[in-house]
Amino acid sequence: MAKIIVITSGKGGVGKTTSSAAVATGLALRGYKTAVIDFDVGLRNLDIIMGCERRVVYDFVNVINKEASLKQALIKDKRTQNLYILPASQTRDKDALTQEGVGAVLEELKQEFDYILCDSPAGIEKGALLAMYYADSAIIVTNPEVSSVRDSDRILGIIASKTRRAELGLPPVTEHLLLTRYSPTRVEKGEMLSIQDVKEILAIPLLGVIPESESVLRASNTGVPVTLDENSDAGKAYRDAVGRLLGEDIPHRFTTAQKKGIFQKLFSREGAPA
Repeated sequence: MAKIIVITSGKGGVGKTTSSAAVATGLALRGYKTAVIDFDVGLRNLDIIMGCERRVVYDFVNVINKEASLKQALIKDKRTQNLYILPASQTRDKDALTQEGVGAVLEELKQEFDYILCDSPAGIEKGALLAMYYADSAIIVTNPEVSSVRDSDRILGIIASKTRRAELGLPPVTEHLLLTRYSPTRVEKGEMLSIQDVKEILAIPLLGVIPESESVLRASNTGVPVTLDENSDAGKAYRDAVGRLLGEDIPHRFTTAQKKGIFQKLFSREGAPA
């Protein structure tokens, strides 16, 4: 049976769309037929992160308004088997999305896909509320900073009270924490919250810790999901997170600062003699 997952955050700029692309790619690589939908109407970004912006002809709003069929609007990923993208509109506003329209599109997708990922806008405006309304699971993306974690806690309150499952008294949406841009070295210096700090505030299971990495920015700029970068720590961390999402017991990596050896210390000293 198809599973609907919303990827959401309270604060913008935490790596939510990057995470949507990475998790969707990871699920498809594991053999699951996966669709990822961009709910950020007016500020379309998912197609850029996925490298398919030139192939957009019809979008999510066109399908809701019956101006195009779902098959016309879905874009098949060029690199990964089983992966499809439903882009957002750049020319409409958030009011173009309706609860009935979103529900109808999701029901049609459920007939064909194993996983449907909803890439939510940040915050609590209409697009974000609709992205989470039909969810079975939620991945809360947050950075290890107080404002980001505080806003994520507010999102958890909305998931618990304003989703379809909450309204109908069904089992609650399953919640997962994805901690992005994590630097153990900066944690040791007191410059960001630790994993334990974030877990204590949000009190939801930790799905993954994505290390601060230039490979994430490089992947976004080149339109290649970082999951496909087998040499980057961030790519490995996203693949681990997908495994945990599928129920596998995988230890967390990239959570402690690497200790420098004596030669690294010598050669990294500023002002060391030539």
